[in-house]
Amino acid sequence: MNAMDRLFDVTLEQLQRLKNTQWDNIGQAATWVGDALAQDHWLYAFGTGHSHLLAEEIFFRAGGLVRGVPMLDEKLMLHKDAIQATLQERKEGYAETLLNLYPVETGDVLIVASNSGRNAVPVETVFAAQQRGLKVIAVTNLAHSREWPSRHPSGKTLAEAADLVIDNCGISGDACLDFPGMPSRVGPTSTVTGALIINLIIVQAIENSLNKGFAPEIYISSNSDGDDHNEVLLRKYKNRIRHL
Repeated sequence: MNAMDRLFDVTLEQLQRLKNTQWDNIGQAATWVGDALAQDHWLYAFGTGHSHLLAEEIFFRAGGLVRGVPMLDEKLMLHKDAIQATLQERKEGYAETLLNLYPVETGDVLIVASNSGRNAVPVETVFAAQQRGLKVIAVTNLAHSREWPSRHPSGKTLAEAADLVIDNCGISGDACLDFPGMPSRVGPTSTVTGALIINLIIVQAIENSLNKGFAPEIYISSNSDGDDHNEVLLRKYKNRIRHL
């Protein structure tokens, strides 16, 4: 079996474990998000490093929620200064600066994604959001976070801090394939599994909202016939959503 087949099979195995073990928690997350939307609240998402991709997954997508907003900060992303971003996410004291950029309020829901779950900024963001009345959902790798100690002064990992935990069912270290002659494994899976988790939450939240008689606002692909539909929403929320 070659590397492509191996990575495909490992990913499918993780997705099946996700279905077998995390479905109830994903459903609970969708209930929280659906209730928030039906009550005129918002969904936020945050991640550092590669996990910021999962925050962006909720934003400005075809079929995606208009009231889905990522918390994005260049200092914690990889495109500008990857080395500094790695150091920054380990430092305490940044969460309040981040949250102050967004009009979060009691009743909103926040998804925090971190594969390791051990760095200070994601954990601190959970605590700061909870103090502001948000429910916080962690998307993390429990195998990894149980093996390595937290870098937050509380000693807690993301999974231990959040209100609800969804395990991406990956292995410790994320990369999953061993090759003779290589110093460590290759083939990370957390982006694939994480993006699915995010979209499972969103589609179920939309269905839940519809069952309550509320239709959440969504974007339509701008590369089909969505421009006129989207323009109305962009005008409505341009001053509310900082990344538009």
